[in-house]
Amino acid sequence: MDFLSARDEVDEEAILPDLSDEILVEQFTRNVQFFGLEGQKRVQASFVIVVGLGGVGSHAAAMLLRSGVGKLRLIDFDQVSLSSLNRHAVATRDDVGTPKAVCLKEHFSRIYPECVIEACSELFDESSAEDLLSGSPDFVLDCIDNIDTKVFLIATCNKKSLRVLSATGAGARADPTRVRIADVCESSIDPLSRAVRHRLRRLHGIESGVPVVFSMERPKAKLLPVNGVDGQEGNPSDYQIVPGFRVRIIPVLGTIPAIFGQVMASYTIAKLAGLQVETEPVVNLDVEHYAVLHRRLIEREELLYGTADAVEVDKEEVAYVVRELWRGKSARNQDSHDVGRGMWRSVNKLTLTRWDHKQPPSVSNLILLTFQEAEKHEASSVEEIKEQEPAFYAMVTETLNRGKKEF
Repeated sequence: MDFLSARDEVDEEAILPDLSDEILVEQFTRNVQFFGLEGQKRVQASFVIVVGLGGVGSHAAAMLLRSGVGKLRLIDFDQVSLSSLNRHAVATRDDVGTPKAVCLKEHFSRIYPECVIEACSELFDESSAEDLLSGSPDFVLDCIDNIDTKVFLIATCNKKSLRVLSATGAGARADPTRVRIADVCESSIDPLSRAVRHRLRRLHGIESGVPVVFSMERPKAKLLPVNGVDGQEGNPSDYQIVPGFRVRIIPVLGTIPAIFGQVMASYTIAKLAGLQVETEPVVNLDVEHYAVLHRRLIEREELLYGTADAVEVDKEEVAYVVRELWRGKSARNQDSHDVGRGMWRSVNKLTLTRWDHKQPPSVSNLILLTFQEAEKHEASSVEEIKEQEPAFYAMVTETLNRGKKEF
């Protein structure tokens, strides 16, 4: 059977698993304790598609399964190789040569046999996209390492209004603490993420609204050359199984793709269960930036109130307010796409000021604004803002309440 176009037989009438079975109740008891019964029921009733089943996709799919997702469609045209065993979630030497989708399904059936699994050993492209994305999935996970296909998948999901989460480059990294989730417009450092962002904007008019998993660590190696049988560097296109797909490899520490996959699964499961999770903001500031904003706050207090004695925040708390609550952006411009140097430059125009002039400048009463916005804000009152700008008032109030609760 040609594994590029193979697809297993799936019972279209199969019923998604529920929590009425005693074994399932016990198997997913920790999830129920975490999400609540209704949250876990939503996970069990969900349908997720994973495209690309290598180091990232196999781990993402494995944890979606172990978390109780009721239906999975696993898509990859490739086979398990010996060299992929350093990062694949479940493959063994006995699986080498087996289509990756089939390999996962066989292993998964022993972990959670009630899950409805479609193993699609197919190439995702324009001819197969309609079929492979059919069935109204609740989430699509893009774990593809080919730029053109990745961009096409994201754009297709966007057109179909399907929720998609995309993984960028996990190769040539070693620092697990620098893995982040952010909107594609905020991703930085990673070359693959940058290329995807540029092509989405240029080819499809998509500038934001796509969450991506990426590393803020600079790659420690580049693609290795392809050597022919004579030991000389060859033409990569001569060795492609599928036109347009990379055959040159990049060194990979197996733990990092696994972490990417785990992060993708965590994000997806939380969304499916209805759990509100605030991802860590990507704010490229250093300690001195926060110190400057702290000094500006003190100077502003002295200018407006004659003294800075009421200031209840130190530099650490200023960092929390700026980074966690306002994500390094003006409260009136939270949709700003400034990243990297652009964000550094924008900080020169920002200052902290009281939200409610009658209350002290604490974590739960500070907003980040441009100097011009701050002057206008200080000339008004919270009551006026509530009446004239109810949406802005509600957003700020919710954000500050979160700060009060968390800090």
